[in-house]
Amino acid sequence: MAPGKQDSAETVETDDRDGGRARVIRIGGPDSPYDPSYHLLVRFDKIVEIVARERPDVLEIHSPYLAALGALRAPAQHYGIRTFQWHADFIDTYSGVLATTLARKEGLFAHAAARAIEPATRPLWGLVRGIARRCKATLVSSKWQVDKLSSHGVPRVERVPFGIEHTIFRPDARSDEARRKLLVLAGRDPNAEVPVLVGVGRFAVEKCWDVVIDAFLRVRKECDAVLVLFGDGPERGRMNVRAGGSADIVMPGFVKGREELARMLASADALVHGCPFETFGLSIAEAMSCGLPAVVPDRGGAAEMHVAAAGETYASGDAAACARATLSLLDRLSKGAPALHDAASASARRLPSVREQFERQIALYIDLLGAKAGR
Repeated sequence: MAPGKQDSAETVETDDRDGGRARVIRIGGPDSPYDPSYHLLVRFDKIVEIVARERPDVLEIHSPYLAALGALRAPAQHYGIRTFQWHADFIDTYSGVLATTLARKEGLFAHAAARAIEPATRPLWGLVRGIARRCKATLVSSKWQVDKLSSHGVPRVERVPFGIEHTIFRPDARSDEARRKLLVLAGRDPNAEVPVLVGVGRFAVEKCWDVVIDAFLRVRKECDAVLVLFGDGPERGRMNVRAGGSADIVMPGFVKGREELARMLASADALVHGCPFETFGLSIAEAMSCGLPAVVPDRGGAAEMHVAAAGETYASGDAAACARATLSLLDRLSKGAPALHDAASASARRLPSVREQFERQIALYIDLLGAKAGR
């Protein structure tokens, strides 16, 4: 089940080599106020009705907001087990964004508000514990999230790292044609010898694209380079303003197709990432799987993905530090790019494939269902 513009149902073929299929049931709901491409799951009666009809073995809660409220209303006799998927660190993400914003302001009110943020989050962690206690397991994708949720008293936390399509996101996806396309997107000669930096992700406030853009503008004062940001979202307008009309920063939108994205990543020189709130950092993992060195903040899933042989870290939220880290990586690339590319792809290979991820998750669910049957 997922929210949508209107009620609908469709069966889609999956990439499973055994010819798997999936049925997507959408429940119509209003647009999200911040990003109208998202919709709100407000029809709790529909959620309960669909669960009663479908009788799933596993009822997964993928959001701590309205979806959780709806799923928690479903009677236990209508499903096997209920689990909680912790995809977004919503408490520390938005409190962190607020704290950063207040830190840039002067005045007694700003400082008092900043000090009040941490105590104000305690009831929210109580909400998370309340959801988790009514589920058989809470699934996370990174070790740092296991540690964080456990420290907040969340029970039964299980780590299942996200998988990567290693057969798609690979170093030999690199091509001269894709590199020329990147340069043309940036308005450069397709054969120019200039470093190409890329960023990938949703254009939302928590992704901290302001740090990446500000850092690049500093880098651009020291050396020639271009920055291509793939994605879209509600912050696009503010990002354009932040870029200040720089011809070397381009935002061509989303890339259609994973193969095309892999070619673009493998054909660039480095990834620059701004978000310190990632629960995993899938875009970083896919870029590194393509052999792309990365500049990442020193917090969150991005930091957990980092290996010194394949990139640089910087103090989260600090554009000047991000610029220094980017210049350091460009200098390293000028002296020995193959070693950095090899280290990045080798690091990503330690992560499971998408199929392995789901096999591990299904094995966990079978154990949980078996435990329930045993009782």
